[in-house]
Amino acid sequence: MELPYTPERMDPDPARAKTREVSGRLLEMVAVKGKVTEPRTGMSFVVCDEYGQDLYALHHRWSVGGMTSDQYEAGMQNLRKALGENGWKISKVSPEEIRATNETEHFFVEVISHTATPEPTLDFSVSSRCYRAASHAAVNEG
Repeated sequence: MELPYTPERMDPDPARAKTREVSGRLLEMVAVKGKVTEPRTGMSFVVCDEYGQDLYALHHRWSVGGMTSDQYEAGMQNLRKALGENGWKISKVSPEEIRATNETEHFFVEVISHTATPEPTLDFSVSSRCYRAASHAAVNEG
């Protein structure tokens, strides 16, 4: 089985930096101030394994909390508007959820607004397409 695109050749450390950069731009698009959780970046081989060796994808998960209910709503509205203005194609939108893909940078984002909880958050999950590592050793070290 082949991927419908040619994976970019990039080792895990620069790919992580690129993923964090995309996440940072998404946070700027929300345009509200809140407390950002410590992000978690994971590497997945399962997503890409069936397409060949030395392929991996990255997943970056983080949240914004500590805001008023109006700020959560404004953040989701700001994000919906800014995504389209910044090369993202929105595939799902509701008051509680946004899903979008950036075909140029090869990233997918899902944002879920959890406001009906004791500690409301905007939860972000940013995923890359498959990358091809320079070597199998680079993936194992990553």
